[in-house]
Amino acid sequence: MLLTDTKIARVLLSHGAGAGRDSSFMMDLAEQLKRHHLDVELWDFPYMEKAKAEGKRRPPDRMPKLLDAMRSKIDSLANDLPLFLAGKSMGGRVSTLLMSELKLPTVVYGYPFHPVGKPEKQRVDHLAPCQLQVPLLILQGERDTFGNVDEVQQYDLAESVSVHWLADGDHSLKPRKASGLTQAQHLKEAARITAAFVHNILNQEHL
Repeated sequence: MLLTDTKIARVLLSHGAGAGRDSSFMMDLAEQLKRHHLDVELWDFPYMEKAKAEGKRRPPDRMPKLLDAMRSKIDSLANDLPLFLAGKSMGGRVSTLLMSELKLPTVVYGYPFHPVGKPEKQRVDHLAPCQLQVPLLILQGERDTFGNVDEVQQYDLAESVSVHWLADGDHSLKPRKASGLTQAQHLKEAARITAAFVHNILNQEHL
């Protein structure tokens, strides 16, 4: 049986475009993940660090800069635990663009399958069959405006991609009050499913 402070894996948890590592979503999710013996590494992309230092909002850097920033962050981490990538929205998308290169299993909380209102501009080419073999778990709200149930079920995704739907959730996994559910419940469930994903991969590696 695991001791309370025993960590089984490290999760590099990256934020979305508009809010950094200290947003309530990121902090609450990290706390839930830690309850499953996961060492969670929260961090800010450089553009977010600048935005906080200047006290004003800044748009995300272009993708090549975001990818380089994440590579540098990964290189700075200790290698004492198995590493998993994870992220909310943009941070998750950046992670998926690196996962094949680095052979790192990945979890995304609200994948931005397309820009809001532009379902024709799909961001799934790298998730297609023959493009992705590394395990990817996507936890998506059913009414996510960046990719809802009806839209995503039509995509041809690789077999290594698993999508778990959270009832009535939006892009931040938040359900409407009338659903009888709460965002806190969904974050708790998301952490549980993430931990099961991690355990499954670690068990496979030990076979």
